[in-house]
Amino acid sequence: MDKDALTQAGLNLIQQALSIYDSDLRLAVCNRTFARMFDLPPSLTTPGAHFEDTIRHLVERGEYGTVEDPESFVRTRVEQARAFEPHYMERTRANGRVISVEGAPLPQGGWVTVYTDITDVRAQEQLLRTRSELLSEEVLRRSEEIAATNRQLAAANAALEEARRELTEIEARTRLTTEMMPAHIARVDAEGRYTFSNRRLSSVMPGRPSNILGRHISETLGPAYAKVKPHLESAFAGRPSTFEFTDDDSSRRIRAALTPDPVEPGVYILSQDVTEETQARAALQQTRRREMAAQLTSGLAHDFSNLLTIILGMQSKLARIETAPGAEPLIAATIQAARRGGDLLNRIADVTAPRAWRPEPVALAGFLDDLRTLATPSLPEGVALAVRDETAGRYLLDAGLLQDATLNLVLNAADACRGGGTITLAASAVQDTWLEIAVSDTGPGFSAHALEHALDPFFTTKGGEGSGLGLAMVYDMVKLAGGAMKLANADTGARVTLRLPLRPAQAAPGGGLALLVEDDADLRARIREMLTGMGHSVVEASSVDEACALAEGLDVALVISDVSLEGEAPGTELPARLPGLPVFLMTARPETDPLHRAAREVAPVIAKPFEAADLAAFLGQAEPVA
Repeated sequence: MDKDALTQAGLNLIQQALSIYDSDLRLAVCNRTFARMFDLPPSLTTPGAHFEDTIRHLVERGEYGTVEDPESFVRTRVEQARAFEPHYMERTRANGRVISVEGAPLPQGGWVTVYTDITDVRAQEQLLRTRSELLSEEVLRRSEEIAATNRQLAAANAALEEARRELTEIEARTRLTTEMMPAHIARVDAEGRYTFSNRRLSSVMPGRPSNILGRHISETLGPAYAKVKPHLESAFAGRPSTFEFTDDDSSRRIRAALTPDPVEPGVYILSQDVTEETQARAALQQTRRREMAAQLTSGLAHDFSNLLTIILGMQSKLARIETAPGAEPLIAATIQAARRGGDLLNRIADVTAPRAWRPEPVALAGFLDDLRTLATPSLPEGVALAVRDETAGRYLLDAGLLQDATLNLVLNAADACRGGGTITLAASAVQDTWLEIAVSDTGPGFSAHALEHALDPFFTTKGGEGSGLGLAMVYDMVKLAGGAMKLANADTGARVTLRLPLRPAQAAPGGGLALLVEDDADLRARIREMLTGMGHSVVEASSVDEACALAEGLDVALVISDVSLEGEAPGTELPARLPGLPVFLMTARPETDPLHRAAREVAPVIAKPFEAADLAAFLGQAEPVA
């Protein structure tokens, strides 16, 4: 028997009549005693029956005695029901029976009414009144008043109990809602002790306890309390505030909102982990700065290049004709300076040219080995490179930009170690939030002036040999990724630390059936060889519709498709049409092409042409070759 049936059976055993109408004045529930007491037909005791029809039926049956204007009587009762108020009353029915009527509104709308036949109780009271010679009229009247009052109190208690139950349910739903939110919601009293918490502090700031009721906020936050304390004191003084800070223990970026309690001394706290948002914001800001710099410098660079071209041409002519004694060194110096100006323009173009952080799966161990191979031949005699990798697995990184930046740091460290020393390149994960790559050396370290200005464009300590753009380009790369860069002096020399967002790469399934979608037969054959070399079985298609038809009937492990295919549908539609499959896209179009940009918004993209090792690395099954 289901729950509704059990409930109805229990209601039918109650000796009192019960009915519940909803906010639309339709019957929701009634018991058998209700139908029997008022002799109602089945149509009026079936859920959904109109209250108005029930009242009209009772009027026609004479329940309320003689009614001169039945329709007006019915309309008045319906209007009273729409503005239902809790009540208790007793009335004598047309058949002589006396009933009590106790009604209470429901929080969801509608009301519940209980009807009790009190004819026997009234008869006993009357008998007591007529036969008793010992009780005075006053005592009897007071007894009747007390009995009526008790019945009214019982009705009020029932309504209060229902309200208490509703409040309990609302409180439980509210707590569940707050505990499901991806933020910590709490309140501290005037002494700074927690009086409420949704137990989410540990998810926002890892390492902190979840059960913190009764604890002081300084105890739960630890060292981070020093950053929160000024804002908390301001909130206790009645001034709300919203601020961000970095939790050093967890390396998370936290946004907190403190709101004074308007009722009693205390402060409400809302804190969120905005680490990823901060990383994305930093990357977007850097991209916008670079776009502005490119717009500002492109025109100047064009005109300056023209001037340098004229200077070089004039000096070349001077070098070919007979000049005054001592002029040749001046001509050579002028030509050399003009060429350096051209090199500087190229470096500026590199800094301001449109670039983007294009993360792909990278095995960090292989990346560092390749970097060691590239950097070692360029190191001065007596300078050693030590590589330490404390990570494991694959991460989403832009290997090209990161390699350029890290090589730049290693070569800068090599300049600082001329005469002998050691460069240490270390990679580690920080709190599952950051990938930290640090380059340190045993040189003299940064000067105070260099620590303050080393990231400024054109700042250099190499005199005429340096452009001053190396660290600026590294800083630009880090900001494009949404990370941070820090310069410091260690015990043994200088230390440059790059922090990049830690994004573990999900490896594509090895082996299995690969669906290759390419409309060029020769290219399709070449890519098929690459895939079979990785252990895949391959099925081929040349259009989106053909690929979808094959995917419906085959156990496909992954899909790799060109962006431009036969038919009207481009390959960018495949991720949406095959939502259950990993889809990888490839294209020969430049990054500025709208179709290339659209492809990157829906799936990982590899640029053509590529080799087997590149494809394997792209699919997450092998490491790229150097």
